[in-house]
Amino acid sequence: MPMYKRNIMLEIEAALRDTPVVLVNGARQTGKTTLVRSFVAGNKNARYLTLDDAGVMASATHDPQAFIEACEGLTVIDEAQRVPELFRAVKWQVDRNRKPGRFLLTGSANVLMLPQLSESLAGRMQIITLRPLSQGELSGSRESFVDWLFSGSKPPVPLSDCDQPDLSERVHRGGYPEALTRKGPRRASWFSSYLTAILQRDIREISNIEGLMSAPRLLTLLAARSASLLNVSELSRSAGIPHTTLQRYLSLFEATFLTHTVRAWSVNAGKRLVKAPKVLMGDTGFMANLLNIDAAHVLNDLQLAGRFMETFVGCELLKQMEWSRGQPALFHYRTSGGAEVDYVLEEGGRRIVGVEVKLSKTVKKNDVRGLESLAHDAGDGFVAGVVLYTGEQVIPFGKHIWALPVSALWELAYRDSISEGN
Repeated sequence: MPMYKRNIMLEIEAALRDTPVVLVNGARQTGKTTLVRSFVAGNKNARYLTLDDAGVMASATHDPQAFIEACEGLTVIDEAQRVPELFRAVKWQVDRNRKPGRFLLTGSANVLMLPQLSESLAGRMQIITLRPLSQGELSGSRESFVDWLFSGSKPPVPLSDCDQPDLSERVHRGGYPEALTRKGPRRASWFSSYLTAILQRDIREISNIEGLMSAPRLLTLLAARSASLLNVSELSRSAGIPHTTLQRYLSLFEATFLTHTVRAWSVNAGKRLVKAPKVLMGDTGFMANLLNIDAAHVLNDLQLAGRFMETFVGCELLKQMEWSRGQPALFHYRTSGGAEVDYVLEEGGRRIVGVEVKLSKTVKKNDVRGLESLAHDAGDGFVAGVVLYTGEQVIPFGKHIWALPVSALWELAYRDSISEGN
């Protein structure tokens, strides 16, 4: 299997220089183990331990504090969430010695959604998420589309036209390294085994939920609704799952990075939580497998093509946000009057950019109405808005609003000029 250079490597290195504990979390099979082992290979004082090893697991479970006390130098603990007591032991050790770069942990569950873990290391740990491979990582570049959005710069030209067969292939393949090496039935078998491993191991370890047999069907229903507003009542009826059980499932899917919730953006931060969120599948390759759609049809299905395109862009934004300078948060925008923007990125609680996705080779004035509404609501905080489409021209639509080829997502890399100081 090819070795890919991961773009969050620099962020991990920087965090280890000033933070006692760094946690790299993300979905199973995204390459976390390969990534952290590279730190051990380059550091003779570093040690790698994995809780997948029965002996290591037994030692950590028997006496977590003694296990952590024995750690010297940089200690990498793979799949640390499997023994939650380790987090408290690490906290105790770090409070005695706050030297940076002591522990590099990995986990396949989002500790921010597991309060008993996240609270143990509040203020002592930096969390970095490793998602499936980005388009830039697949080609060996470090994208800066998100940084460009916040730079206030004009877009560089020209940008490549991304023809539909190429874009369809990008969407269909997704970003799981192992899945990329497989085709046809072998690819489907890999995703089936992957889902089984998550349900039987990761979800069971963090939950006592019953009836996991309903999970594959529910994930398929979510895949068909990816990038749309989440209607829990409708989904509950379609899945035949009680409302409270469904909410628990949704939390578990997000905790294991199978899905991502995109909250609504509003000028009034207090209103954001009461507006309907969007649900986003964590990878379009996984999404295509759930829906049994091949590369030739992934952007041709009249009902699902737009969802695939919007999910693809959303996933790429989430990946780039991890190594962007401003570390923005991702939202969507929808007003009572019907104005919409697919994605809103908010930096520092003030600076706003909007990204609209359009599966079309042309852009019309009506396609930027949502961005104009967002600009009005954001006021001085609005930095830029773009419509990503499948054409080839860079087209201005008034001040700070542009239509760009979707290839801008991966072609705007750090080798491109971005204004200094932004």
